[in-house]
Amino acid sequence: MHHILRLGAALTVALLSLTAQADIQQQLDDLEPGATFELPSENLSPLVIRVPGVTVACRPETLIDGGGTGNAVEILAEGVTLTGCRIRNWGTDLNEMNAGIFISRESDNATVENNDLQGTAFGVWLDATPDVTVLNNTIRGDATVRPNDRGNGIHLFNTTGALIEGNDIRETRDAIYIETANGNEIRNNTMTDLRYGIHYMYSMDNLLEGNVTRGTRTGYALMQSKRLTVINNRSENDENYGILMNFITQSVLRGNVVSGVSQGQTAGVSVSGAEGKAVFIYNSLYNTFESNVFRDSGVGIHLTAGSEDNEVFHNAFINNQRQVKYVAIRTQEWSKDGEGNFWSDYLGWDRNQDGVGDVPYEPNDNVDRLLWTYPEAKILMFSPAVDTLRWVQEAFPVVKAAGVSDSHPLMSPPKILQPES
Repeated sequence: MHHILRLGAALTVALLSLTAQADIQQQLDDLEPGATFELPSENLSPLVIRVPGVTVACRPETLIDGGGTGNAVEILAEGVTLTGCRIRNWGTDLNEMNAGIFISRESDNATVENNDLQGTAFGVWLDATPDVTVLNNTIRGDATVRPNDRGNGIHLFNTTGALIEGNDIRETRDAIYIETANGNEIRNNTMTDLRYGIHYMYSMDNLLEGNVTRGTRTGYALMQSKRLTVINNRSENDENYGILMNFITQSVLRGNVVSGVSQGQTAGVSVSGAEGKAVFIYNSLYNTFESNVFRDSGVGIHLTAGSEDNEVFHNAFINNQRQVKYVAIRTQEWSKDGEGNFWSDYLGWDRNQDGVGDVPYEPNDNVDRLLWTYPEAKILMFSPAVDTLRWVQEAFPVVKAAGVSDSHPLMSPPKILQPES
């Protein structure tokens, strides 16, 4: 008898919960455009916002539980604001784009701010939605799941006019992924413990400003994109690459600080070809690198696959194990209007005390070219033959290899680039 009573009580509680949830969804559906609605201080099932212009807010005790499937919150109308909500336990199907907050393509001018999300799949998905603001959210992935099986923190697909600002993202796959998305601003986000911090694919005319990555396997992965403006970002102690550029053209990188990039490891084994490069540039042309700091990394800058005709000036290369790695067909001049870059290992002099070295800085020689082209030749690194070859190059410049030359190296870092003590 008591067992039957307990079962009946449990069924009653479940029915009341379902009724309350249905009532909340009905209240959302019955809102007038432009209204404000505060969700109650209880655990809620997935919600759908269909009325344009409404503001939906959560109390501190409110929790939206996705129930382990699908999306936790769907926004299906324009001008909606969702603010202050804790969102958990949405679906894990990446192919179905399961997300904590899914913003549909008809939901232009939506705002998602001050929310706290934690789950395995995508945090916030912008599905071809114009003019969305994603502001000051905290997004956490699932550290128990392989990074490649997690969703991205914020995913922009075919999105224009978005502002992604002030978000704190950790342990997702990529923090912010931008695909075929033009004219967006990604600003002042903090990203930690990820595969990539920011990942661009096939996007144009985007601004990337004031962001910080820490402990990622690549800080900023910029791929197959044009006219990116990348300014005042930081990469701190990332692995493999601080900034990776693959088929990037007509872009500007200014005021960025990349420090402490180390060679990554998988299962305790070092990743081949990723010596800890502050910047790696592959088949990228007509870009400008100005007033950046690349420091304390395995390689300061590595260019390959025809990455020529880039402007590189007024930067500081400080205490990298190798400042430049580049096998060129023709010499690349890395100075502009009589001003080059600061190189911490420059051994030249400045007799007229104008702050510019009197002899060019040329970081690579024929020995470097030989070793990069034929890695097996490293066995000869400290042999008399290599010493003789280096002497011949210095004595007879006619055999000098094409590469990078900074004709106006700076004797000290530019004031705006003074390294931290």
